[in-house]
Amino acid sequence: MSSFQVALILFSMFFVLLLLRVPVAFALGLACVPVFFIDERLTPFLLLNEMLKSYNSFLLLAIPFFLLAANLMNAAGITEKLIKLARTVVGHLPGGLGHVNVVVSMLFAGISGSSTAETAGVGGVLIPAMKKQGFDARFTVALTACASVMGVIIPPSILMVVWGGVISVSIGGLFLAGVLPGVMIGLSLMVVVVIYARLRHYPLYARATLAEFGSALLHALLPLATPAIIVGGIVGGFFTPTEASVVAVIYALLLGTVVYRTVGLREIPTVLYESARFAAISLFCIGTASAFGWLLAYFHVPQGFVNWVSGWGGGPVSVGFIVAGSFLVIGCFIDAIPAIIILGTILAPLAASVGMHPIHFAIIGVISIAFGLVTPPYGLCLMIACSLGQVTIRETLKDVLVLLVPMLGVLAFVILFPDAILAIPRWLMPAFVK
Repeated sequence: MSSFQVALILFSMFFVLLLLRVPVAFALGLACVPVFFIDERLTPFLLLNEMLKSYNSFLLLAIPFFLLAANLMNAAGITEKLIKLARTVVGHLPGGLGHVNVVVSMLFAGISGSSTAETAGVGGVLIPAMKKQGFDARFTVALTACASVMGVIIPPSILMVVWGGVISVSIGGLFLAGVLPGVMIGLSLMVVVVIYARLRHYPLYARATLAEFGSALLHALLPLATPAIIVGGIVGGFFTPTEASVVAVIYALLLGTVVYRTVGLREIPTVLYESARFAAISLFCIGTASAFGWLLAYFHVPQGFVNWVSGWGGGPVSVGFIVAGSFLVIGCFIDAIPAIIILGTILAPLAASVGMHPIHFAIIGVISIAFGLVTPPYGLCLMIACSLGQVTIRETLKDVLVLLVPMLGVLAFVILFPDAILAIPRWLMPAFVK
């Protein structure tokens, strides 16, 4: 079979299964089966073999451990401490609690590495609080969902760990490259909050005193040290990303059980179960997506795609917009991790052919696919936020689109100015990022 025929079978089968509401992980695996039977050189056992090979990765152990660390932080009540700190810093701005929502999401992003954990943790506290203060429920839910996107952009990030493992990119470099766009997304959302606050007369808090800020900072200081420990340890070469995730779990467990004493022995089994359940879903997606990606590579589909697109001409900027557009579209339909494994491996040769830096390419992909967490029909973070806010996705869609405009502006900046994105990695990791 030709590359085009294989791609047609795989993707058409996959999207038909999605339309039949088959879960993404199963749809990816089932889409591979016809090709294994049609081609005489292949056997269905290769499907299981490729899945098993993908699981046999020390690096992917970071996924369950980062999820566990995030859930332990949630159980320990870290969110409330971050909210108090954010309130003293930005609560006096127009639409005070809206700014608190964004800033807490930025702070929690440096702890969790997971947007879904962030939506549940931050949204569970702030969505009811914002509604009680008179914020429109639709805007509240949209803001919470869009702000949680920073969970996989500001380091540490589970998606960056997966990207680094699949496409062999420095994870420390990816973490550092995510700092600037993550902060820019947060600031752009705060601008929108100010506009909404002035139009809808949302309330604000009185300006906090220096003593109140100092007290809030003191109580939040230990959780805020988490990103410094994780990212600093990786960049400094003290431990690998997987070891960093274990350190994060131990640190979160100590904070919850010893320092704050908000996590008891009865809560730990529940936290372990929930972390294992979400990790199992992600890892099963990785297995079937790896088999899907292996078939694409075996039949030279990525190279065929590169040859086809190369005929259009263009350089890193045009390829950057192609990459962003591709991930934005596929992110509307499937989970971020299989999207990275499938689409990332297809587009990586194209990015390399025009001289795009691997970290620049990765950051464009991660940001674009992260936006899929708030875009229907998939939009996992939006679904979680809507459930917490007791509104429908359709009701929030207008506000989500408004909030996405400045976020897409940040994505355009990332594409157009690669040197700005690579400045921090080149400064702190010159030996690995050139």
